Amino acid sequence: MSQSIQKQIESLRETIRQLNRLYYVEAAPGATDVEYDRMMSELQSLEEAHPEYDRPDSPTHKVGGEPIEGFETVTHRVPMLSIENAFSDEELHEFDARILKLLEENESLEYTIEYKIDGVALSLIYENGVLVQGLTRGNGVQGDDVTHNARTIRGVPLKLSEGPWPDVIEVRGEAYIANSDFTRLQAEQQERGENAFANPRNTCAGALKLLDPNLCAQRRVRFFAHSTGHIEGGEYRTHTEFLDAVARMGLPTTPGVETRPDIISAREHAQTLMDNIHALDFEVDGLVLKLNNLEQRQRLGTTSKSPRWVIAYKWERYTGTTTVREITIQVGKTGTLTPVAEMDPVEIAGTTVSRSSLHNRDELKRLGIRVGDTVVVEKAGKIIPRVVRVEEHSRTGSEKRFSFPKKCPECGTRVVQDEGGVYIRCPNPACPAQLRENLRFFASRAAMDIEGLGIKLIESLLESGLLTSLGDIYRLGDHRETLIEMERMGEKSVDNLLEAIEGSKTRPLWRLLTGLNIRHVGGTNARVLTDRFGTMETIGGQSVEQLSDVEDIGPVIAESVYQFFHSPISRAVVEDLRELGLNQGEPVPESATSVSLPLEGMTVVVTGTLTQFTRDEIKEFIREQGGKSTGSVSKKTDLLVAGEDAGSKLTKARDLDVRVISEQQLLELTDSTG
Repeated sequence: MSQSIQKQIESLRETIRQLNRLYYVEAAPGATDVEYDRMMSELQSLEEAHPEYDRPDSPTHKVGGEPIEGFETVTHRVPMLSIENAFSDEELHEFDARILKLLEENESLEYTIEYKIDGVALSLIYENGVLVQGLTRGNGVQGDDVTHNARTIRGVPLKLSEGPWPDVIEVRGEAYIANSDFTRLQAEQQERGENAFANPRNTCAGALKLLDPNLCAQRRVRFFAHSTGHIEGGEYRTHTEFLDAVARMGLPTTPGVETRPDIISAREHAQTLMDNIHALDFEVDGLVLKLNNLEQRQRLGTTSKSPRWVIAYKWERYTGTTTVREITIQVGKTGTLTPVAEMDPVEIAGTTVSRSSLHNRDELKRLGIRVGDTVVVEKAGKIIPRVVRVEEHSRTGSEKRFSFPKKCPECGTRVVQDEGGVYIRCPNPACPAQLRENLRFFASRAAMDIEGLGIKLIESLLESGLLTSLGDIYRLGDHRETLIEMERMGEKSVDNLLEAIEGSKTRPLWRLLTGLNIRHVGGTNARVLTDRFGTMETIGGQSVEQLSDVEDIGPVIAESVYQFFHSPISRAVVEDLRELGLNQGEPVPESATSVSLPLEGMTVVVTGTLTQFTRDEIKEFIREQGGKSTGSVSKKTDLLVAGEDAGSKLTKARDLDVRVISEQQLLELTDSTG
């Protein structure tokens, strides 16, 4: 009988550990909250009835314990130093240049990029796979022993799962409170008549300094592992290898970590992470770039204040509190339905904010936002505002739930969800909202660059019936007198507009491809397709496999391009524009692949004030000569074209022995070698 009870206890412990891993590490819940609570309650009852089978690493010991009398100060085996900050791209490149100087010549670098969680630094120490100590950062040399509270943190295993693990492993990371948990905490305080917590970070810091672990457990603190400290009996070659190992052991790691081969591509991915901040359920105050190679880190060492191999790319966080008065739906140029919070105006970072995208139905559901809610709005780095969280404790009961529409609000067509995606779209290509946004994008500087054809005029032309398709832009010349009679128009304005429209017919094919708004095809991919195939007809005649074979055109883009050119509606648009005289490209000469262009394979950076080119013109010129124009100097840069008043890029180029030339020398170089 006793063996049966022991097996039952061990089975429950293992199941709960596995559920904790699924929920906190893999973000894939394996049971409902009710089922989980039932198992935890059953385990607790069995352990109380059979104390001989109780163990210190049992999941039941995460719910709290006896209060302690005070905190013990402990010296870190490896100091927990602060991180140097960068607030601009310029400072990122200076950081990269310093590393390059300190390492061997031609030594390759690899950076990892991750979110900088706005929480509290915490060190967890495991011996033989069992959690033995949790320490705060303190002054960097010594921290407080908060083991009693660390044991209550959600997602932190008391015993590591998959091995092998080192004899001793110190895992450093960030303790934090999720926005969704924080709103529930505030609501619970409201019900008890208590003053609500101010923000998640301060609430988390206070939780770790509580003497009673039961109170800490109530704060719902979580943890993300992001770096290593002292290790005995184990070794890792790279940061990503360490993170993978830690995740296998059952600890949640900072999400979205990516590796890039140089500072330029690292900065590009940093932008992707910044664009996706809205989907996070925790607060961040920047990004962190680290050298991936741990041996290189060892050689670089530290200054008295911070490691030389890591930098925080930070932005100022500005927040305000306001009320949501309405939730509206915008239909974009690809038919995407985007919910938007219409709010009472609030000043944040010197600008008035009254609207914020809620991005998609899933984000709307995650936030739990209702019309009438009080919300916290953030502008990180003074960029586009986002709703961070709902102040649920401020609800009065008058707030109204928002139901996502099942039909397009513009045309009434039943909406569909992307297969395997989160976006909901109107599939009707004749939807007025899609047409309006398509026309606006087609005329924009990113596409056909038709000066004078802005959104206000487009809306007036749609209302008058003069615009019903892209091709109608080029038929406006037949309605000159009608245009002159329109509000805010006159003979000169109309003639300038018609001249701009006529001039756009000669734009290069890549601009027309961009303007056609093919999903996943922006200016860069449009250039690639034009350079490879030459004409609209040739591009449209390629199979998915042939398109996929083109460098930088993956299977998703290839499928999208193929579907566009095999849609009767899209083919009709392309044919209409061809008949109206728009440039459809030129065949690629058969000998083109055998001709070496002057800047073939070269990476070129331009800096300073130019006299013979605009910045866009010189980028186009470099591309036509076979080169690649980038914005940052690195070891991979072949040429720096320096105009007047060249600044830090010139200095960095000289430090890296990059060849520096003038505009005139660039022209001479391309003439003499071309």
